[in-house]
Amino acid sequence: MTTTGYEAYESAGELLRALAAPIRVAIVAELGEGERCVHELVEKLGAPQPLVSQHLRVLRGAGVVRGARRGREIAYSLVDDHVARIVADAVNHAREVRS
Repeated sequence: MTTTGYEAYESAGELLRALAAPIRVAIVAELGEGERCVHELVEKLGAPQPLVSQHLRVLRGAGVVRGARRGREIAYSLVDDHVARIVADAVNHAREVRS
């Protein structure tokens, strides 16, 4: 196995670790629909604001999401659509397995 190939597996592992928490999966799924501010995610997910903010920091640190200032708020969006597809496929797979 080449170093470059292994590095890609390491990066993929880091991405999957960043997605390991159910709330982060839910955040990515929401952002797959379009950019959202923290308060919109809090309302949609029914999770406390500090918890959503903490998980957004993890996702931002992993390079999954980015934030852009919109007035007094920060609007979060996915860096690219690949992660949204991974999450959608994983959720769909989980639903199929349970039915």
